[in-house]
Amino acid sequence: MRVVVTGVGFITPIGETKEELINSMKNKKCGIKEITHYDIINREVKLAGELENYDASKYFNRKEINRLDKVNQYSLIAARKASVDAGLDGLDYDKRRTAVYITSGIGGLESIEVDHTRGQKRGFDKLSPYFITKAIINSVAANVAIELGAKGACLSHVTACASATNAIGEAYRAIKDGYQDIIYCGGSEASITELGVGGFTSMKALSTSTDINRASIPFDKDRDGFVMGEGAGVIVLESLESAEKRGAKILAEITGYGVNCDAYHITSPSPSAEMATLAIEDALKDAKLSPEEIDYINAHGTSTNLNDKYETIAIKKVFGDRDVLVSSSKSQIGHLLGASGAVECIMTILAMNNGFLPPLINYKNRDPECDLNFVTDTEERKINYFLKNSLGFGGHNASLVFRSF
Repeated sequence: MRVVVTGVGFITPIGETKEELINSMKNKKCGIKEITHYDIINREVKLAGELENYDASKYFNRKEINRLDKVNQYSLIAARKASVDAGLDGLDYDKRRTAVYITSGIGGLESIEVDHTRGQKRGFDKLSPYFITKAIINSVAANVAIELGAKGACLSHVTACASATNAIGEAYRAIKDGYQDIIYCGGSEASITELGVGGFTSMKALSTSTDINRASIPFDKDRDGFVMGEGAGVIVLESLESAEKRGAKILAEITGYGVNCDAYHITSPSPSAEMATLAIEDALKDAKLSPEEIDYINAHGTSTNLNDKYETIAIKKVFGDRDVLVSSSKSQIGHLLGASGAVECIMTILAMNNGFLPPLINYKNRDPECDLNFVTDTEERKINYFLKNSLGFGGHNASLVFRSF
């Protein structure tokens, strides 16, 4: 069964409407700014990709804000937008055949911090009654399912920074194999907190640059770590039969998915890039494509030394000397961890449908170990097929193939 994209919804550091996101890509807007969520005096890491002027009261009443962590808020906002974009809002359709596969890499981290502090001050028997449901990762999917009345499978595939890409891939398989008709899939992340940023800082994973234009610089020789981002992306996947039956507009078709694990190290990708290579090859095999038919790769491209180096190896193993076009959207929005794959797929789908390529911004100094054909300007280009890679701590590898419809 063929699987198509009929709607997208998102909230990102560079826009929350299609027009905003398209213009931000075309104008090479950088969403990296100084952190405002907490006091950064004496903090090693100063920058992040925060949402611009986020106001929860625009979307939720006071009671809802009290019971929803930001990670839940973001997923609901993105899902609502995706439902409207797909033409499903207010439509009578079979909710028993409608699933939600929305995930997060970390979940309600801010709620964990707030309630731990509250417990220390007031006693741990006096935490918020909503603490657990705000903190647990499955709530990003469950809240969406409850609001939409979606009674099919409700799953949160947690594979660190590959989470949303795996969610999309598993949703594709579930529809392809006839288990569901419609699936809301993607990811949400809200980890720009003292604990979240502090944890990655202590691992030496984050950039310590104070220059917003030289912090998130995937594949650049001067890269020194990733920059945390926040937000959410939700894609509506649907069987072609279901989409055509209701006259839905179709934004893209998903045709291939590859997934595996390095089984090598809890944080470092395997230096051989063997399994990352195989994930790409499996996605191409599933799509019945040769490497020559891929027009563009939206890389994982985190701006860390090891990821970019080893992802380059995997790409070159599959595509050889062919100069396939490559960029990383993290240069614009930072790394949205478990939500990154969904938001970056959405950015590429929008670019594909508007005849241009997502740019790799702020790229200056070529690294001989990352010698790929990077898209540094929003050049006009027709995309027939694109590949999306995601790699996660623990050795998780996921690749998707989309085609223009």
